[in-house]
Amino acid sequence: MIVQPIKTSTIRTNQQDLVSILDEYLSDFSDKCILVITSKIVSLCEGRAVDIKHADKTELIHREADRVLAGDGGKFGIKFTITNNTLIPTAGIDESNTDGYYVLWPKDPQTTANQIREYLVERFKVKHAGVIISDSTCSPLSWGTYGISLAHSGFKATNNYVGKKDIFGRKFNVSRSNVAGGLAASAVVTMGEGSEQTPLCMISDAPFVNFQSRNPSKKELEQQKIPIDEDLFAPFLQAVEWE
Repeated sequence: MIVQPIKTSTIRTNQQDLVSILDEYLSDFSDKCILVITSKIVSLCEGRAVDIKHADKTELIHREADRVLAGDGGKFGIKFTITNNTLIPTAGIDESNTDGYYVLWPKDPQTTANQIREYLVERFKVKHAGVIISDSTCSPLSWGTYGISLAHSGFKATNNYVGKKDIFGRKFNVSRSNVAGGLAASAVVTMGEGSEQTPLCMISDAPFVNFQSRNPSKKELEQQKIPIDEDLFAPFLQAVEWE
């Protein structure tokens, strides 16, 4: 697998649109490649940014999140939320590399991923084009951030091993490989978290990706979601108070 970040100029809120950025910085795209786009530049292009001087972050978090973990946020004052079926700090609101703004998550990342897939197919005359809208998060008990997928299009988000056998003939009962998440993590670690200025990334030669010449269906998107009471982490998610 080849993962190649793409450098751009500084992107500011409401000053550019996403297609214009891709027109300028994406010079080539081959069949069965995946374009990863950070959610931040999608949001900046949508104007999903609020001046820090005129906003209350806690109010924004409660407005954007579906659920907010009760309490003061612990040692670091970070409010954890469930937003768009994702456990994420501060409802995904970020203030790094924003020039004085709180940047919210994109309004509808799935629609954006679908539209960009269609743009790539038309512009580069390919049959299969993958797209991921990515962001960063962290995991318990370890330092550092890693990339996650907020939306994808053009390929199957998971590879299902249920019913298949391992190398010793034992059948898998629950195992699924999170393809979209793994690709997002690979892209985000190369794009960086600081001043790299590489909000786009191209992934190629990924033989484990099952491409589709269409956007994901509503049924496929719903199948990716797990009710809290069926989740592996239910003992933790249900043991706390959510607002």
